[in-house]
Amino acid sequence: MKTRFILINTSHAGNVGAAARAMKTMGFDDLVLVAPRWANVLRREETIQRASGATDVLKNCRIVDTLDEALDGMSHLCATAMTPRDFGPPTVRPREHFQSLLKQELLAQSEQGLEAEKASSSGVAFLFGSERFGMANEDVYRCHVCLSIPSNPQFGSLNLAAALQVIAYDWREALGGYPVQSATVAPSLADAAQVAGMLAHLEQALVAIDFLDPQAPKKLMPRLNQLFNRAGVTQEEIHILRGMAKMMLKAAPSTPLPESH
Repeated sequence: MKTRFILINTSHAGNVGAAARAMKTMGFDDLVLVAPRWANVLRREETIQRASGATDVLKNCRIVDTLDEALDGMSHLCATAMTPRDFGPPTVRPREHFQSLLKQELLAQSEQGLEAEKASSSGVAFLFGSERFGMANEDVYRCHVCLSIPSNPQFGSLNLAAALQVIAYDWREALGGYPVQSATVAPSLADAAQVAGMLAHLEQALVAIDFLDPQAPKKLMPRLNQLFNRAGVTQEEIHILRGMAKMMLKAAPSTPLPESH
């Protein structure tokens, strides 16, 4: 589904930049501003600084005069209003609603067929009101649902960009999410030959320090073998263990060092 974020009557330029940044981190780029306070908001220094590199989202952003223009092509409207109202769309948790929405979309596509899916112009729009006044009643009434981010009942106030980030994250997760990017290089696991060589070296060291009796070894080495298999030791760890065994042999009295392998 096409995704659009709509900011209505935004009063702080920095929030526009921060919203662009929040969108880009979740892979979205369709941002529309409805009658923002600053006509040049996309070029203001604070906006660009708070975007922190998401200048492509700002470049793609459109500024319109009315909400009708912003909603062009959108079929499902989600308000993000916290103020209780005596009338309006149902209030729902974002995650649960997104799951239900996508199920309905998939069902409609399966019933209408592949050609209908290709021709589909459905889109979801997330509407955010002014930092000072929130969303106007008439704008909320136009929406299908009102999203409520579960928060501290005693302090549920969220910055505009922070609220957008939460919604964007939950929507991206519903769409399939992104894989976690590892911050470390995947370790190189030791193979069976390396583990066997380390165990033989360690066995010599344990005998040298009188921890292992070669005449009655019991099941010490097989147990250690299973321990290291469960641990999934890396090549670097094998080097550490062999270094320990080498120093144990060196410290043991009258014990010749084994030939290196």
